[in-house]
Amino acid sequence: MQYIDEYRKKELILAVSKELKEISKQPITLMEVCGGHTMAIHRFGLHALLPPAIRLISGPGCPVCVSSQHFLDTAIACSKIPGAIITTYGDLIRVPGSVSSLEKEKANGHDIRIIYSVLEAVEMAKVNPDKKIIFLGIGFETTAPATAAAIVEAGKANLLNFFVLSAHKVMPPVMKALVDDGIKINGFIAPGHVSAITGTTIYNDLPKRYGLGVVITGFEPVDLMLAILMLVRQFESKDPKVEIQYQRVVHVEGNKIAQALLTKVFELKDDRWRGLGIIPGSGLKIRSAFADFDAEKHFTVHVPEPVDPKGCICGSILRGLKAPNECRLFATVCTPSDPVGACMVSGEGTCATYYKYRS
Repeated sequence: MQYIDEYRKKELILAVSKELKEISKQPITLMEVCGGHTMAIHRFGLHALLPPAIRLISGPGCPVCVSSQHFLDTAIACSKIPGAIITTYGDLIRVPGSVSSLEKEKANGHDIRIIYSVLEAVEMAKVNPDKKIIFLGIGFETTAPATAAAIVEAGKANLLNFFVLSAHKVMPPVMKALVDDGIKINGFIAPGHVSAITGTTIYNDLPKRYGLGVVITGFEPVDLMLAILMLVRQFESKDPKVEIQYQRVVHVEGNKIAQALLTKVFELKDDRWRGLGIIPGSGLKIRSAFADFDAEKHFTVHVPEPVDPKGCICGSILRGLKAPNECRLFATVCTPSDPVGACMVSGEGTCATYYKYRS
């Protein structure tokens, strides 16, 4: 299968592993900031192919996991608005809020529906003019253009019953915030899907200002092993830079059409991240020109002070300070079937990954 089989060849993976063991001399810590990368690294057992000097840590790359407790509590409050239909991607529905979850509210009779595309929510608004359709917008630059396109489409169709509660975020500010916070990182394994939209210039500050290498890569074992090799080469030669391993998908300029949509509909805002607090310029809010579709401006709901799950260390895990197996709740009290924290819910969550591949 093109672009799959050739990136899973055992001989290629072992050849990269051999070269890594030959050239890696100094201890190096690399952070993958994409939950899909974390899943792939564990799925293919790549840790076992790396020399002891190379340490991989997981970062805040799961959009469900980093969505703040305040956002989730607001979404739950919105589900109780008379005539409201909450539409969401599947992972979010089971994340525990301060006192409830979307799943529990659905069981209590509120209209909460899982969709696979935001355009489903737009169509829902067209056929239910007496209902208030609220889409929960989460994700990074990968999913935000689709939300932007839906808002533009709703505007063209004059759908005044379609709304977006935006928790969309952008990646570079959190990467910088981690370094500024003193997290010991020597390089970043950057997400291929985000970079396919943004291009590479969003990462340029990391080598220039922080002296950290960035390699954008895909999700197959050869992709990831090559990205690690490229970062080790940069580190050993003291030549940090932004490189693209994932050249079959990612280009320097990115997707100009998607970028234009993002700029048209959204603007940057300071935003809350689970476990990291408020990060300046890290969120996407709906521009005033599209205020008719902004759920935050249209609805007033009471949201209590957020309460984090007791004993959960999801915040430390998202910052790369702790691994899931260092949490006393992991695989005992907190499991995928009965999650305590967001990191155990999502398929891209670090805790869910560790649980699935813990053997």
